[in-house]
Amino acid sequence: MKKNNLRRTIDIGMTVLLLLQMAYQVTGEAAHEWLGMALTALVIVHQILNRRWYGAMLKGKYSAYRAASTCVNELLLASFALTAFCGMAMSNYAVPFLYGVARVSFVRATHLSMSHWSFVLMGLHLGLHVPVMLAKVKEKTRRALSVACAAVAGVGLWLFLKNGMPNYLFFRVPFAFLDYEKAGALVLLENVAMLLFWAFVGCQLALLLRRKGHPLLPVTLILAAVVIGLMLNMIWSNQNDVGFDAGCGSAMEAPWQEAGPEPTAEAVPMDDGFVLVEGGSFRMGSAEDENWRIDDETPHEVTVAAFYIDPYETTQTEWSAVMGGKPQHLHR
Repeated sequence: MKKNNLRRTIDIGMTVLLLLQMAYQVTGEAAHEWLGMALTALVIVHQILNRRWYGAMLKGKYSAYRAASTCVNELLLASFALTAFCGMAMSNYAVPFLYGVARVSFVRATHLSMSHWSFVLMGLHLGLHVPVMLAKVKEKTRRALSVACAAVAGVGLWLFLKNGMPNYLFFRVPFAFLDYEKAGALVLLENVAMLLFWAFVGCQLALLLRRKGHPLLPVTLILAAVVIGLMLNMIWSNQNDVGFDAGCGSAMEAPWQEAGPEPTAEAVPMDDGFVLVEGGSFRMGSAEDENWRIDDETPHEVTVAAFYIDPYETTQTEWSAVMGGKPQHLHR
């Protein structure tokens, strides 16, 4: 009993630390690294306490639930290990002597992806154990909780999509795009909601795989949460959020052109609302001793010609009029 309580305490500690790790804009770089070291230590302790579980992995029969649980646990351990290694290879505070043990461009991209996979898998891991923890709760109470959690999970899925998490999972963006003006409490609350979505999915999958209750109920609840999340995303996506691909992606991928003749006020009609941005030169790149620096950041002079730009975001109607077709696929 004491060992089980210790395991649960460590699970809670790992979850709290992971939520803080995902709130980089709240903790800052130094605290992020030290919290990562603490999380790594808890993961190691957790594996030591579960050494008997590893010894029994190749023994006995594997039910669907046991197979799924084992797969999630092993993937979670692998993602934690890769996240920790890549984080240490970029460390500037906790273990600076390990900085550069691997190529920074590789570890930066891998750390960003694996940390988000750890987040998803941790949610599934927690959810798979919920049915056992609630075994003594009455059936009607469990169903009522499941319906209420489906709504919360739907909000969590919407936030997951809104914050561009799938882009990080699949190496679609090189950096984390964070809102530093958002209140810290709100950032943490959103992280909790997103984690709850994956925990909810894990819980319902556990009920389905263990054949507890009617099999259609878990499937229905998962679909309900997904529908809620997708509907919220459709409602709000076109109002405030512009994804990396739709916003700065095309601009970042376009190569710099040689400075040509600067446009004049007479070259463009004055009633189109465009404003003239004066050309100039600036130094682009990063210092050699800057943390997380990669090979393609060598400082160099860049000259940009003057150009006209619309001070407002391009609407889909304007895009279609000029480019043809609709640009929804560019939105994350």
